[in-house]
Amino acid sequence: MKKFIALLIISFAFTMSSYAQMEEYVQEGEFGMTAGLSHYFGDLDHNFALNRPKIAFGAFFRKQFGNYTAIRLSGNYTLLGYSDIYSKNVYQQRRNLSFNTNIFEVTVQGDFNFFKFIPTDPAHRFTPYATVGIGFFSYDPYAFYQNKKVYLRPLHTEGETFYQGRKEYGSIALCFPIGFGVKYAINDKINLSFEVTQRFTTTDYIDDVSTTYIGIDKFPSTAGGKSLAGIMQDRSFETGTPIGIEGRQRGFSKQNDQYATAVFGIAFNITSYRCPSAKP
Repeated sequence: MKKFIALLIISFAFTMSSYAQMEEYVQEGEFGMTAGLSHYFGDLDHNFALNRPKIAFGAFFRKQFGNYTAIRLSGNYTLLGYSDIYSKNVYQQRRNLSFNTNIFEVTVQGDFNFFKFIPTDPAHRFTPYATVGIGFFSYDPYAFYQNKKVYLRPLHTEGETFYQGRKEYGSIALCFPIGFGVKYAINDKINLSFEVTQRFTTTDYIDDVSTTYIGIDKFPSTAGGKSLAGIMQDRSFETGTPIGIEGRQRGFSKQNDQYATAVFGIAFNITSYRCPSAKP
């Protein structure tokens, strides 16, 4: 009988200890990596076609504030690009513009879980979440001409700095990420996630296209004929008669460019344990 009572006491103590450890677990935050695809939307893809995705990856640190909210700091890279040849619009096919650009991005975001998220609790290991934030990114659009990479910003293809007061666009702009995702804790140390995020930006020149043609005569000619800037501002000569006359629409300046990512993530929890209370 004494052995039975002793065994019962030991079992009860072990059960209470395990329960207390689960209650004392605190998810302080997590750090991780993401990888997936991105897509550009703008003057060359104004119909939001998803036919030319590019690679995207990044790293992040998330500071947890309870089981529902967190602040995330992220650093991301993606390649964006598009071409008029992918459009079904006849005018765009004749316009024949294209671009690529490397995007380096830093953002601060607030993450909001829909459900309570506790990696050690099997009943609370999954949640959808929303994210919103602000950040900045660098970009430098380029295109290819005669198999050579040509950076477009220094060419001022729409007359920036010298035509009708148009200002040169910079290489850094703000972005405002808004997205949704889901995450799942496969154990108390590792979480998996999938997230789709749209970035609204403060620039219309990710693609080097925004407003109207300024005409070939506004660019200085060279001894060999057209200047490189004049060639890159109107590539329609490669598809037929040039269309880039002064004042004709080249882009749509009333809507800034955007880009989106769809990424998978893996994160490693940063945890601590609360000291047991001294009170009975």
